[in-house]
Amino acid sequence: MRLFKAPCTLDIESFVNRLKSSPESKKAGMVLIHNGIVRATSRNGDEVFSIEVAVDEERLHEIISWARELPGILAVDVELVTGRLYVGDDIMLLGVAGDIRQNVIGALARTLDRIKEEVTKKQEFGA
Repeated sequence: MRLFKAPCTLDIESFVNRLKSSPESKKAGMVLIHNGIVRATSRNGDEVFSIEVAVDEERLHEIISWARELPGILAVDVELVTGRLYVGDDIMLLGVAGDIRQNVIGALARTLDRIKEEVTKKQEFGA
């Protein structure tokens, strides 16, 4: 788990390699990566120029620990960027390695939902 202060670019290739280098990942049949980025519109269609991201680091640790205990999951990692981000910037990389597709997809979806609901706070700014 890593937190970065904006501005920065997340390196997805290094992230995947780090995830796959976990001792348990040799048993993995799938690695799934989520790369969240700042989009130019809000969910309701309003134009977005930038966002401010804050993270509850303690809660993030708890959720990642929880995710690592899910059935079939061998490794979980996350990188998050905090501070002011602009359209096209990376916000997050979340990676899950596991035994079979159903376990990995489910674990990534549940972990991502929990991070977005319980860990990150975002404020959008229009153009």
